Amino acid sequence: MLKPAGIIPAMITPFTKEQEINEPGLRQLVNRLIKSGVHGLFCFGTNGEFFSLTFDEKVQIAEIVVDEVNGRVPVYVGAGCISTAETIKLSNKLEVIGVDAVSVITPFFLTYTQKELIKHYQSIADTTRLPIVLYNIPSRTGNSLQPNTVAELSKISNIVGIKDSSGSFDNILRYLDHVDSDFSVMAGTDSLILPTLMAGGKGAIASTANVLPKAVVSIYENWKLDNIHEAEKAQDQLRALRAAMNWGTLPSVLKEAMNIIGLPAGPTRSPVEALSEESHQKLIKVMQKYIEDGIIIAP
Repeated sequence: MLKPAGIIPAMITPFTKEQEINEPGLRQLVNRLIKSGVHGLFCFGTNGEFFSLTFDEKVQIAEIVVDEVNGRVPVYVGAGCISTAETIKLSNKLEVIGVDAVSVITPFFLTYTQKELIKHYQSIADTTRLPIVLYNIPSRTGNSLQPNTVAELSKISNIVGIKDSSGSFDNILRYLDHVDSDFSVMAGTDSLILPTLMAGGKGAIASTANVLPKAVVSIYENWKLDNIHEAEKAQDQLRALRAAMNWGTLPSVLKEAMNIIGLPAGPTRSPVEALSEESHQKLIKVMQKYIEDGIIIAP
């Protein structure tokens, strides 16, 4: 059974100026990330705008990514929907397409009990042979997977890991304390990649890897070699981009950063708006500094 490890970019979804799927741009992004040494690809996370995609669009994108990857790295695809039934339907379709694993965000809008969340994930696990990665991001969903809940779910054979985007390192430590060592606890907050690895986590599902894939991969590779100083330097390289994320509604800053360096990320989907001109100019300076420092090589 696949166990998530390493650096797995949480891919944006490239759109055309009409806000439709940009297939050539998506294929270009897949190849750029794989060439940078990533250990997998993750579609339909929060920065992938899963919430604005239709069921058919998700199927289309998954088919494109699986085709372009062609077995070079594992493909993780977000299958989480509000209802258990819809999540199962999408997971089953993704299994037919040939993805390597699904990620399932907690249901959202309503606040659920831990018992309800456990039953939700158990039902999904019972209906697919795919490995499942839990996805905890309570600031967006209003629901948090508690450590005891994760411990119980980790006993299910095809629930293999969790992406934690709570932003709390203490929460990651609590997960690590409650699960066996072969269960993959993955950082979903990019400032916590190295601390998570050093605490016993297996890696990160990282949004900044869309823009800075080599820097993010360097954190993991240097940590594996016990080159902690170099890993820290790579971790520090993410700061300027992460600080800029507050200049617009997610994922507008990330996509505009990619557009600035010549990657066809395109716009965000409405109602998310483009950056203000002031924020755009500030972001240009951030990206220029990355290029001057040799951290980014424009395509």
